[in-house]
Amino acid sequence: MASQIFIETPTVEQHLTGFGIGTATPRLSWRFLTTDSSPRDWEQTAYEVQLTRSGSSAKTYYVKSNASVLVPWPSDPLQSREIAQVRVRAYGCRAGEEQQAEGATSWSPWRVIECGLLDHTDWVARTIANPEEPQPEAPLRPVRFRKEFQLPAASSVDKARLYITSFGVYRAFVNGHRVGDQCLAPGWTSYRHRLNYQVFDVGPLLNAGGLNVLAVEVAEGWYATRLGFLGGRRQLYGDRLAVLAQVEIQLGPKGDRFSMCTDSTWICTSSAIVRSELYDGEAYDAREEDPTWNCARLDQASSWVAVREIDFPTAALVAPDAPPVRITEEIPPVSVQKTPSGATVIDFGQNLVGRLRVRSLQKPSGSRVSFIHAEVLENGELGVRPLRHAKCTDEVILNGTELVDWSPQYTFHGFRYVQVNGWDEEIDGSLLLNIKALVMHTDMTRSGWFSCSHPMINQLHTNAWWSMRGNFLSIPTDCPQRDERLGWTGDIQVFCPSANFLYNTAGMLSDWLQDVAAEQLREKDGCVPPFTVPNVISETLWPHTPQAVWDDVVILTPWALYRSYGDQDILRRQYESMLAWIDRGIRRGSDGLWDPELWQLGDWLDPTAPPEEPGDARTSGTLVADAYLVHITSVMSEVSQVLGQSQNAARFQADYDRLKASFQAKYITATGLLVGDTQTALSLAIVYDLHSTPEAAQAAASRLVHLVRLAKFRVATGFAGTPIITHALTKSGYPQIAYRMLLEKNRPSWMYPITMGATTMWERWDSMLPDGTINPGEMTSFNHYALGSIINWLHSTVAGVSPLSPGWKQIQVAPTPGPTIHSAEAMYDTPYGRLECRWSIEIDADLFHMDLLIPPNSRARVVLPTPKKLSQPAGSREDGDDLWVGSGHHHFSAPFEWRKYTREWPPKPLIPIMRKPEPEDIA
Repeated sequence: MASQIFIETPTVEQHLTGFGIGTATPRLSWRFLTTDSSPRDWEQTAYEVQLTRSGSSAKTYYVKSNASVLVPWPSDPLQSREIAQVRVRAYGCRAGEEQQAEGATSWSPWRVIECGLLDHTDWVARTIANPEEPQPEAPLRPVRFRKEFQLPAASSVDKARLYITSFGVYRAFVNGHRVGDQCLAPGWTSYRHRLNYQVFDVGPLLNAGGLNVLAVEVAEGWYATRLGFLGGRRQLYGDRLAVLAQVEIQLGPKGDRFSMCTDSTWICTSSAIVRSELYDGEAYDAREEDPTWNCARLDQASSWVAVREIDFPTAALVAPDAPPVRITEEIPPVSVQKTPSGATVIDFGQNLVGRLRVRSLQKPSGSRVSFIHAEVLENGELGVRPLRHAKCTDEVILNGTELVDWSPQYTFHGFRYVQVNGWDEEIDGSLLLNIKALVMHTDMTRSGWFSCSHPMINQLHTNAWWSMRGNFLSIPTDCPQRDERLGWTGDIQVFCPSANFLYNTAGMLSDWLQDVAAEQLREKDGCVPPFTVPNVISETLWPHTPQAVWDDVVILTPWALYRSYGDQDILRRQYESMLAWIDRGIRRGSDGLWDPELWQLGDWLDPTAPPEEPGDARTSGTLVADAYLVHITSVMSEVSQVLGQSQNAARFQADYDRLKASFQAKYITATGLLVGDTQTALSLAIVYDLHSTPEAAQAAASRLVHLVRLAKFRVATGFAGTPIITHALTKSGYPQIAYRMLLEKNRPSWMYPITMGATTMWERWDSMLPDGTINPGEMTSFNHYALGSIINWLHSTVAGVSPLSPGWKQIQVAPTPGPTIHSAEAMYDTPYGRLECRWSIEIDADLFHMDLLIPPNSRARVVLPTPKKLSQPAGSREDGDDLWVGSGHHHFSAPFEWRKYTREWPPKPLIPIMRKPEPEDIA
């Protein structure tokens, strides 16, 4: 009898669909679905994979294993273009039962797998470009390419694939129909090393036995646009927009093959999009449009010229696991207002990333309408100063006929407000009805949700979620609006654990890490490119200088991905990069710690740092770097152990012991206090276990609480301290102090931006000042996820769920109620299935209730909270306090003396005796 455990459609590698994969031996994973009738404590004992391949019957492979995540490919390697189908079923029983109680699940749905072009020699197409000589240091106007082809008469199309990439970003059309729904393809990679290509099924778009056309439009995108600070630089990767494409068609009924590739027989012309830049925006001239340019019959052929073949890409052509950028949501405006100067401004009510869509607009030929994007208003006008050199302006020039569903195609903006010039609502129609915002980001699968009984904390979590959406656009960026939008390594390093909960980031971030390694390993010294990957910053601006926290991304981010997804291949693929950094890239002093003469960004954006000196932090940058070095050395020992590198594991363990002793001798007093007497220094030492004894760590924690109270619970940490301070307080037995910090509303604090109407995380705690003016600092972004790393604490401590072993095979459930939070919940799609945790306090009865759903084939350690336990440092409880449960639904109720727990709430700040206490402002 089949078990009442059901299996979802299996997945392939970290790929979203399995279509167009880039590996011949894809690993398989499957998640389990449970019902009310599913057995509890169910664990897999074996599995079967049934596989069909072209021209052969189904074959079944039985494997005795409890693994269901990234299991090896059971058959011979696939070939380029090959299609296979797989499905799985699992055998299992309740934990502890005899083997004969084992039962099989039903078969999962089939997963279709299709390989892309796995070998360089599979590409027979030539790279083609506009024959005109480009103008250096000038924007490149988008180019349109096309080629007509005739399919044999009386033929039918059994299978048709388009393999395509570009130098620039492209859209492809077959017979006037858009191919796919991707935006800004092929995305941004380190173009000198890796260039993504895409695969599309174009069979439904073809005219069997008739005339067809493939048309492609290419704009400069990241390939040639202006990138970087202080005006930036153009054409960093090349000075020609180009396309590489091949169509392969299998015709029926005889199975004849037909192919058509880019080569010198194609023709090209300039696009009606006259300018398209990432920072400055896009201009479209409808007067120059030929609506037949991508159709089989071309009306205006006179402007088309023969293309020029150029060199084939030297970079590896890659079929990425990362999902593409797509439009994922449409948002209507909430209001249209007039500014004091008389300008018309649309408010979308949410700071977002994407572009506009105009439903309908008709004006006399030559009329111009422009759209200027910004995140905030200042003094009632559009706040464009934080955009620096970015114009963020899209423009349309009308031709007298109706413009329908127009949207810029090859740019994006970070905005909540849009100033519209040239639109008369009385004549041209309502802006509220005619314009929407299209939200764009890498289309990852949402995996995690959190909410609690406190509305402002929920808004904080929502703000971090929106900032992640806006900044995960092809690569993980730091900001989406100004003349930057770069892959800052420090930001993603601190935010990665939070990101991994909100979305399945495995495909996107593991792809990006390959670019990090490619750019790092071309340097003999093992040094990571300074701060951003892909690296577009001139070495004359920022020389190649090793930096802790930021460059430590090469170790800590693969490790965070492994902890979330259990994918050893990510560690294996990045291991050379890790070794290069820790063995050669770090500039060390005589004690093996960092060279103290090297300036470090350290606790970047400390709230006390002046606007013009964001690195002027209270905590020594060298101390921060040294704490990180001890930590990454310990991580390297664990990574090496996972990969079976036993010698390196032992070496790094010995290095860790030595460096930890050196750190203690250099920074930690005999009582456990830190020479760098700051919240960040103390938090680093606590979270990274840098003390020699529990007593010393507890002394540091007491001092940390003292400093937090002295700071009146306002944030006093920057990039290094902010993601960990609440963890340090909770780990040390002071969760109420952590909650009090979280709920502080005076600036700098997590709640202050929310009191100012923030809908995303800010780069600075006071990016907007209380009077509504913008912070005078040049670095003032209103969409920056790094300081949103607090949500990792919301997930792991407030809701109480975190991975206990890699990939969530074993789960930690240890919620920590807050004095003003009486319920919380989290849902997370682990690699094994859905995890749900909901808890609440029944205040009148002094009871804690929790409902828990654990997915099949995994287990959870449950730590129920009591006021006594919550005041104990982590690790000091007896093992008997913990419960282990298997899969299924579980309900727990336990005494929780709510009044006793909240008796001393709120904790009081420390106020100098000569000052009057200030009114507390707690969310």
